[in-house]
Amino acid sequence: MEVVLIIGFALLFFALVMASIALHEIGHLVPAKLFGVKVTEYFVGFGKKMWSTRRGETEYGIKWLPFGGYVRLVGMYPPAKDDGKKRSWLTRLADDARAYEWDEIRPEDDGRLLYQQKTWKKIVVMLGGPMMNILLAFAIFLGINLLHGTYQPNLVVAHVSECVIRADREDRTCSADDPPTPAVEAGIQVGDEILSFNGTELHSWDQMSALIRDNRDGEASVIVLRDGERVELPTVYTRLNYVADNLDPTRFVEAGFFGVSPTQELVKAGPVGTAQQMWQMTKQSVVALSSFPVRIYNVAEDLVLGNPRDLNSPISIVGASRVAGEIGVTDQLEVPERVASWFSLLGSVNLFVALLNLVPLLPLDGGHIAGAVYEWFKRRIFRLFGRPDPGHVDTAKGLPVVYVVGGFLLLGGLVLIIADVVAPISLL
Repeated sequence: MEVVLIIGFALLFFALVMASIALHEIGHLVPAKLFGVKVTEYFVGFGKKMWSTRRGETEYGIKWLPFGGYVRLVGMYPPAKDDGKKRSWLTRLADDARAYEWDEIRPEDDGRLLYQQKTWKKIVVMLGGPMMNILLAFAIFLGINLLHGTYQPNLVVAHVSECVIRADREDRTCSADDPPTPAVEAGIQVGDEILSFNGTELHSWDQMSALIRDNRDGEASVIVLRDGERVELPTVYTRLNYVADNLDPTRFVEAGFFGVSPTQELVKAGPVGTAQQMWQMTKQSVVALSSFPVRIYNVAEDLVLGNPRDLNSPISIVGASRVAGEIGVTDQLEVPERVASWFSLLGSVNLFVALLNLVPLLPLDGGHIAGAVYEWFKRRIFRLFGRPDPGHVDTAKGLPVVYVVGGFLLLGGLVLIIADVVAPISLL
């Protein structure tokens, strides 16, 4: 029965992710329709058609491979310029793609083609998809924060580490060679509330953590609240240690170390708190995206060599669905925590989809936005210097980038799916 429930929760999660992708494409579709751009297709999935219907000039439907979706906006590529020069392989490649699209363009479509739209309209159309996912993520996290809350670290000490151990060391047992932590030397006790560090009044655990890291191996003077009384502890020295980076947990940095862990408190929040939470997640996701190819390679290498899977490695939609299935049935969490964790994972996927699509490379939405901004900037520069209008930027010449980026995403997705089947990550 448990296996059936895991599969059921996993399939439900997958279905909601596909619904999120469908809404992502609606984020493109609606402004395109409002601006009068010709839209011929709106499909969820790829491959052969499962079902479709036509409303006006647009065919809406579902395809058999549920790994994405698309809206076909007519006129992505401007007509070719005849400059009399010899046609290079790049130009011929662009012309082939252009010819395929222009086969369905009619004289009455003039003015409705995407490349003809004003820059701000093109940006709105392309930004609509990622913004839809950001709004979905915000709605999900806001619902969690209002109805349940999110566990946040506070300044009450839950655990005191006995010795200084490098964060990347597998054996977490103290040995005779490991020095005591500054917290032990200062006499910190479980249940103490840390009020100040080196004279700075503390308001959050993150603030204290940053102060300790920046203190490196300097003097540390701590005041705590113990049994209702302020207690000034003996001055000690924080120790240099290798700890996980705040934005990239796969990377270890040298920083100050004190040796205490916080108590987790369930905190409810409104729109402002939710926005702050998402901003922190966004910074972490941007760091992860900047090293995404390396992370994919590491997953592939570990898979081939049979190494243990890094818990911080990326996962595919298959892996995320599997984790969602496990969350749905685990007895390690109470029902409210399970529901909050399940939807939190869904919100995280939506936020990641938005940020991935904002990467300024074709064929991602960010690549089209970058092309529109580049065209606007180029035409303004030419006008400033009194030169003839250079016209529209030929985005069809970016097809090699499309193939490289698209090929990497396809191959990377395949690697992650295989890894999620062979060596799945379990968050519980």
